[in-house]
Amino acid sequence: MAFRHLICLHSSEEWKVPNSVLKAGWSPHHLESVADARALIDSEQPCVGVILFDHRWVNGRCDALERLLQECAAHVEWIGLVSAERLDDPATQQLIAKYCCDYHTLPADEHRLCVSLGHAEGMARLRRVSARQMTIQPEGVSLVGESAAMRKVYRQIRKVAKVEATVLLEGESGTGKELVAQAIHRGSLRSDGPFVAVNCGAIPVNLIQSELFGHEKGSFTGAHARHRGHIETACGGTVFLDEIGDLQLEIQVNLLRFLQEKTITRVGGVKSIPVDVRVIAATNKNLAEEVKAGRFREDLYYRLCILNLQLPPLRERRGDIELLAHYYFRKYRTLTNARVHGFAPQAMNQMIAYHWPGNIRELKNRIQRALVMCEQRTLGPQDLNLQVAEDSKPLKTLADARAETDLKVLLAALNSNGNNIVKASRELGVSRVTLYRMLDKYNLSARYGQGKKLES
Repeated sequence: MAFRHLICLHSSEEWKVPNSVLKAGWSPHHLESVADARALIDSEQPCVGVILFDHRWVNGRCDALERLLQECAAHVEWIGLVSAERLDDPATQQLIAKYCCDYHTLPADEHRLCVSLGHAEGMARLRRVSARQMTIQPEGVSLVGESAAMRKVYRQIRKVAKVEATVLLEGESGTGKELVAQAIHRGSLRSDGPFVAVNCGAIPVNLIQSELFGHEKGSFTGAHARHRGHIETACGGTVFLDEIGDLQLEIQVNLLRFLQEKTITRVGGVKSIPVDVRVIAATNKNLAEEVKAGRFREDLYYRLCILNLQLPPLRERRGDIELLAHYYFRKYRTLTNARVHGFAPQAMNQMIAYHWPGNIRELKNRIQRALVMCEQRTLGPQDLNLQVAEDSKPLKTLADARAETDLKVLLAALNSNGNNIVKASRELGVSRVTLYRMLDKYNLSARYGQGKKLES
């Protein structure tokens, strides 16, 4: 493990991360606000956090802290640091009892704190694995990802699976819309019924009505027998209409009537047939724009868009690329090339930097091809054949970008105020103690403290 990210939520100059914790491989992130902690959790996905319970966590700020702890309960294990006097406070007692896996009275024993951090990390990782297996991996469905964007999708899946309303999935090609539809079906009361997937864009125009609604014997040349359409076949379960944005307007009328009346009429038939089926539709087009352009019926759009899920492209969930790569590597390795044992570091870096226009489908196909063609013990960049721009740089984490911005603003404030700490801190809206800590954080104490006299 390259980094063991550790959230340190505190504002006290008196508490420092012990050297034994740093030697154990922990990379501390010192934060002063709940908002900063939430941003770091989304960007770095740390397992463990340390909270110094001091006088700040009162009234409204205590509520904000509790919301953070509630939201992150399944992903982060928290350890409390508290003075003996503060431990008598009822609100502090409640927060520690409800949300912390351990706590230490100050001054904390270094050895015991290291043991607590290791235990908390192990428990957090077990929780994450268990949560993925229990809530994200219904039988036969493989959704992979731990990013904030995918955690949002998982929450939405669990919510919409419980109701019967029509669902519209929107997202670029290759983002896993059919897998999400399967997960919704598996989590619904219709899970014992059929799941019928229909690619509306792959069916010839002259056959689409017959394929969706069925036909009677003799209704057209070649109709030698009665045929049940996909919608009728899905009775009691779910029909998944993929690429619904490709349907012709005349077929859209029939689909709208079905959604309104829950009945179908086969081609060549006169009888209305009731059908108990849930509809999940998907498209890689912007249907709102298609409506404006006159290519999609507005009334059908609103019938489909009762519940709407937006699936993120892979470039917006880069934290999942390595996870997905290893998942598909394990899936295809035994089928293609068992001699290969993993990815070369350069290959993984290239995958993370690549923009993935084909999303997960492209990643899966490239890994499968690379396993077939690879002649080495590890998959290298040449096996993946990704065209990454030479000037592309690894993306910064949110924490790195924030630190870079903070440094620029700090230097500008010092420069514009003649290195006067009082004036610079007033301009930045922080205390002098905070400003001194920022100088220390960015290794500027010598430059602005001893090398140049700071007026205070």
